[in-house]
Amino acid sequence: MVDKKNDMKIKIIKNGPYIVTGSIPLLQQIIVTDAEGHTKDLVDEKEFPLQETYSLCRCGESKNKPFCDGTHTEIGFNGTETTSRKPYIEKAEIFEGEELRLTDAHEFCDHSRFCLRSGGIRNLIKSKRPMSQQMAIEQAMICPSGRLVLWNKETGEPYEQDFEPSIVLIHDEQKKCQGPIWVRGGIPIESADGTIYETRNRVTLCRCGKSENKPYCDGSHWMSAEQKLKFREKWGLDEKDE
Repeated sequence: MVDKKNDMKIKIIKNGPYIVTGSIPLLQQIIVTDAEGHTKDLVDEKEFPLQETYSLCRCGESKNKPFCDGTHTEIGFNGTETTSRKPYIEKAEIFEGEELRLTDAHEFCDHSRFCLRSGGIRNLIKSKRPMSQQMAIEQAMICPSGRLVLWNKETGEPYEQDFEPSIVLIHDEQKKCQGPIWVRGGIPIESADGTIYETRNRVTLCRCGKSENKPYCDGSHWMSAEQKLKFREKWGLDEKDE
């Protein structure tokens, strides 16, 4: 039997769209927030008809979103990939709790805000309370961008959801905007130059065209430079904590 997963791939076109091949399911989900405005979950909103191949807009200006309609050629879209090619673990800072280890590669942050509940994930991993540790695990596993990974210090294994390969378009209802493209389940992403990025269980790709860490999302779909500064001040974060 042929493993269809071997045919799955996202190919980045130079200054153009993402070409998705291999019949990868495409869904749309909405960010759900709690009473304090903190993100707590994602819920299904829509599932698109399955297609063998499709093109997703990367410039943010298509009139047929989420699909590409060629507008990138009319506006002179610059889709240059600027992210570092280092493996995730080489980019990540390490934070230690008694039973949990947190790795945090801030440049992947898409500002989905899952990690801010109950005092934030860095505080939660230091707690001896099982409830706090479980909340930290849940926050890390739902982090769409893969910025945060929690590890069991005893086994050395990461806590990860077992995602089927799929692509999710995130709708940020609280911020009234479209969020990033959430790539789940270890789908290979090929650069415009033909190299394959590190394959991970979860990453988020930019679809507004504004990220300074292309092809990955950096939260620019809803945050200007000024808003990022205010966000850091509100939560007492430094630049690496975004």
